[in-house]
Amino acid sequence: MKNLSWIINGVLALAIGVLFFLHFRDCKSEGPKTSGTASVNTSSPGSTIAYVDLDSLETEYIYYKDKKASFEKEQKNLEATLSSGMESLQREAYQFQQKAQTMTQSEGEAAQQALMEKKSKLEQQRDNGAQMLQNEMTQFNIEIYGKIDSVLQDYTKDHKLAYVLSYQKGGAILYRDKGLDVTTDVVALLNKLNPPKK
Repeated sequence: MKNLSWIINGVLALAIGVLFFLHFRDCKSEGPKTSGTASVNTSSPGSTIAYVDLDSLETEYIYYKDKKASFEKEQKNLEATLSSGMESLQREAYQFQQKAQTMTQSEGEAAQQALMEKKSKLEQQRDNGAQMLQNEMTQFNIEIYGKIDSVLQDYTKDHKLAYVLSYQKGGAILYRDKGLDVTTDVVALLNKLNPPKK
C-alpha cells in the first residue's frame, strides 16, 4: 500500500517546491523581516498549510484497512493454491522418476510432456494471479487518492488552507508542527464516505 504514499508524496513534493519558490520570491520583494519566527497553526485565520499523517490515515481509515486486509487474504489464497499445485507437481515428478525404468520411451516422453504442461499452467496461474492483484491494487490506490482529493477540496475551502502536505515517518518531510495536523478531521470525513458495514 506504499503506492498510495508514493503517489501522494509525489504530488505533495511538487507543492512543497511551489511553496519554497513563492516563499523565497516574497522574501526578496519584501526585504528582511524584523521578527524572528512566525507561528502558523490551523486555528489561526491566516493559516495556509496543514498536513495529513499517512501512517495514522492507514490505521484509522476503515475502508482502507478493510481493503488492505482483503488484498492480503487474496494474496495468501493465491500463494496457498500455487504451493499446493507445486507440491502435487513434485509428487508426480517423484513418481515418474520411480517408474521411469519400467516405462517405454514413448510413455516416458508423454509423462515428461504432461509434467511440463502442468508446470507451465502453474506458472501462468501465478503470473495471471499476480497481475490481477496488482491491477486491483492500482485501481484501489487511484480510488483512495480520488477520495482523499475530494474530501480535501471541501476541507481546504472551509478551513482556508492553500496546501495539505502528507507526512510519513521516514518520508521527505523531516519535521512537522503537530498543531498543523488535520489527520483526525480528514479520516473522519473519509470514514463518512464509506461507513463500516454492520
